[in-house]
Amino acid sequence: MAGQRTYNDDEVREIFASAAQRELAEPRPGASQGLSLVELQDIGREAGLDVAEVTRAAAALDAHTAQLPVRTTLGAPIEVTRVVPLPRAPTTSEWEQLVGELRATFRARGRVISQGGLLEWVNGNLHACVEPGEGGYRLRLGTVKGNALAVNALGGVGMLAGLAAVAAAMMSGAPQDLIVPGMLTATALGTVGANRIRLPRWASERSRQMDYIAARMGAIMAGDPRPAD
Repeated sequence: MAGQRTYNDDEVREIFASAAQRELAEPRPGASQGLSLVELQDIGREAGLDVAEVTRAAAALDAHTAQLPVRTTLGAPIEVTRVVPLPRAPTTSEWEQLVGELRATFRARGRVISQGGLLEWVNGNLHACVEPGEGGYRLRLGTVKGNALAVNALGGVGMLAGLAAVAAAMMSGAPQDLIVPGMLTATALGTVGANRIRLPRWASERSRQMDYIAARMGAIMAGDPRPAD
């Protein structure tokens, strides 16, 4: 209406951000029980948000908070896992969409296994499984860097053999004999070091991919079949 104050986009965002902060600082009676996903979707819809985006964000949060303890070697991860709660069992169409996302994300065809209420996609050490869980269903994602332990073991053996040869050469008083065992020790040490450097990068990439799959599963089950941006 004429004469009324108007607010630009930046001011609108600031106003709603401030209002949201006050709501969080002063919880309403009965709010301590939290909100279900359906309630979050309703609130998002009323606020003009895409319901699929709300579902995707909730799924990503669930995936982040449901990371399990993983195996490590020399302080580096050799395993990545996620457990994502699902509101219900996925339909055949939803499962097929998820399999398509898995194949595209991990660039692997994999094998699909269906046994009773268990749905599984497997590609080597990488797997995705929809299974009954406590209070409902869950999507379990997991992978293991299969050759990491073998590489470290081989490098360890090489270092021990090289060091033993170095010690023998020093005791024999023949410094010229140090060249070969020294090279062997350095090579073994480099192998273990390279493995230690690459494992965190591998785990980070797999974590990112699994977070994406978890978010897509939430979006698919909310009725949004389009890929995430």
